[in-house]
Amino acid sequence: MSPAREKANVVLVHDEFVGGSGWLGVYIALKSQGYQVTIVQTPTISLAGDVEVTRRAIAGLQGPVILVGHSYGGVVITEAGKDPRVVGLVYIAAFAPDTGESVLSLIQNPPPGAVPPVLPPQDRSLFTDKSTCPASFAADVSGDLAAFMADSEVPWELDALGGAVTQPGWKMKPSWYLVATDDTMISPDAQRAMAKRARATVVETKGSRAVYVSQAQAVTSLIEQAVTASIAAVDGQAQEAQRA
Repeated sequence: MSPAREKANVVLVHDEFVGGSGWLGVYIALKSQGYQVTIVQTPTISLAGDVEVTRRAIAGLQGPVILVGHSYGGVVITEAGKDPRVVGLVYIAAFAPDTGESVLSLIQNPPPGAVPPVLPPQDRSLFTDKSTCPASFAADVSGDLAAFMADSEVPWELDALGGAVTQPGWKMKPSWYLVATDDTMISPDAQRAMAKRARATVVETKGSRAVYVSQAQAVTSLIEQAVTASIAAVDGQAQEAQRA
């Protein structure tokens, strides 16, 4: 096992309408390589609450942390990334907001074909249209699994949708970004723009919004790259401090 794998904790934060079980393929791949992996189950009621749940998960870990977020999970890791134990951020087809931005502000003027199958709010909760969600969200996932993802969705509260970032972690920590080139919910161009602004190391993978499910190995490879580079940087800083 490499020193990076022994030292680093990988913390996975899920999307808005799905739970942490969608990370199963990535989790198995990382664990098989010896990584320490934690999956955060955010309630998606408010951004502040989701960040707090993520911080609690970080607080229970020993050693440096790589935060990984998919879609709305990117907003959560952007805010939670300020934690001093976090040494790197990985965005998987995710929102990467700047100060004062939220998912709501970032989707105000979506390009044609990038409108998610979301129904009007019900008691301040958002749900997807189950009849179109599998094709929009998980077009490259098997039919049974895509249907399960739609039928097991969790509500997304408006306070989470409109929760604004106060201080982006990507301004202080190195970041990586996987662009899903077949995503019809966050356009690939929007993903590229956010990644460029965050000065992220970018890879592009053919995949739908559910790329973390359909292309688990590509996602895992990027996380491994982030772990190796982040731990090397931390070790380098420690050696510099010792020489000073």
